[in-house]
This record gives sequence, C-alpha cells and structure tokens, in this order.
Amino acid sequence: MSNFFEFGEQNEGYKVRVLNERAVRASAGLLFLIAIIAFMNAWLMGNFQPTRVFVVVFLIDFSIRIFINPRYAPIMILGQWFVRKQQPEYVGALQKRFAWTIAFVLALTMLYLVVLNNVIGPINLIVCSVCLTLLFFEAAFGVCLACKIYNLFHKEKAQLCPGGVCEVPSTQSSGVGLAQIVIVALFAVVVGTIAQWVYRTAPQNLQQAQQPVIETPVTAIDPSEAERCKVPDYAKAMGHEEKWKLHNNCK
Repeated sequence: MSNFFEFGEQNEGYKVRVLNERAVRASAGLLFLIAIIAFMNAWLMGNFQPTRVFVVVFLIDFSIRIFINPRYAPIMILGQWFVRKQQPEYVGALQKRFAWTIAFVLALTMLYLVVLNNVIGPINLIVCSVCLTLLFFEAAFGVCLACKIYNLFHKEKAQLCPGGVCEVPSTQSSGVGLAQIVIVALFAVVVGTIAQWVYRTAPQNLQQAQQPVIETPVTAIDPSEAERCKVPDYAKAMGHEEKWKLHNNCK
C-alpha cells in the first residue's frame, strides 16, 4: 500500500524522486490535443459542452497524479504506453508536483466557472489560454514553465530538470547564428506577403451574392432579453461581438 500512495520513483543513482519526462511530455501532448479541440468548439461554434467535459477529465487525471500516484493517472498511462519503447529520461518529481498543483488550481477554477455555473466571459479565455500555453510548452519543447517558478518559493532548488536547465548553465553555444536569424526573419516576411496576396485575391462567395435578401418580419423584443444580449465592452474592444452573440444564443 505504501507504494500505491507515492509521488515519483526512487531509482538507483538519483538522489531525488524522479518521473519519466518522456511520459510526462506525451501525456501533455494528449491533453493539449483534447484541450485545443474543446477550445475551438467554444471559440468558433459557441459549443461549450466539450470544454466542460475536458475540465472534468483534466481535474480527475490531475487529482490522481497529485494525491494518489502519477503512475495510475489515465492520461499518464496512455502517455507511458506511447513512449514504452523509448529510453526513459528521468527528471525531478518535486518541481513537477508543484507545476501540476498550479494546473490543478486552474482546473478547479474552470470547474466552478464553466461546469457548475456556466459562466461565460474573459476570465474563461484567460484561464484556458494559460492552460493551453503550459501544455504546449511542455509537449512541444519540453519546457515546464511552472517548474521555473518552483525555485522562487523553495529554498531547496529544483534538480534534474529537463535538458539540464537546473544545473550549471552550459557555456556551449546555442547553435543559432546571425545567418539563421536572418533566414527566419526573411521566412516570416515571405509568409506575411503570401498571406496578404491570398486574402486579397480570395474569390467572393458567389452563393451569398446570388441569394435573395429575405425580409423578416419585425417582432417585439423582450426588454429583459435585450438587456441579456447587450454586448459587453470587452467583447467590442476585442472585435468579437458576433462571436459573443453566438456563444450566448443572441441574434
């Protein structure tokens, strides 16, 4: 039973408890994929149900990671399976627990706002954006942003960070020179030019142009409904008036 409730593994040759960074990154990639699908459903289609489901899934998985054992968290199990044939890369478990606790708090916030109270507003967008950013950096670059905050609150500094960033900084060059920076800048200019040309030469929607304009009869508007559907200033400032109306079922 003592092995059931524990955080991280005690491996020979390591002074601190460790986790397999490859499994952690794989699980972050899986969560990011699900999260971006749910986020796009809410942002583009006004359908918040996938987001509500994702928040519950996220909260269950991280509750098991933090309070029981990461080994038994469902998404971690899937991540471990995907990287089962790769050589493990062990990193310190303490800073990961700290980072996951931050994610757990964000999930609790979304549970209260989105799942239990159906709150729709800028706070949801901010929390979702933070979660997506953390997951993306973890999965794509192996950078645990929340782990970097760990040292600010703990006297005992983090050890065995991914890529050895917690150890003495390497004097080795990053491998990115001036010529490569210029290439990236030119690439961005070319992409921007192509994007402008594509949008400028895009054909008009012929179906919309050919459809006759149908006048709808004017109906009396309920004052309470008009007040509910009043677009807030933050949505106007963001240029998302139509999306806000769509999200709130307003015409």
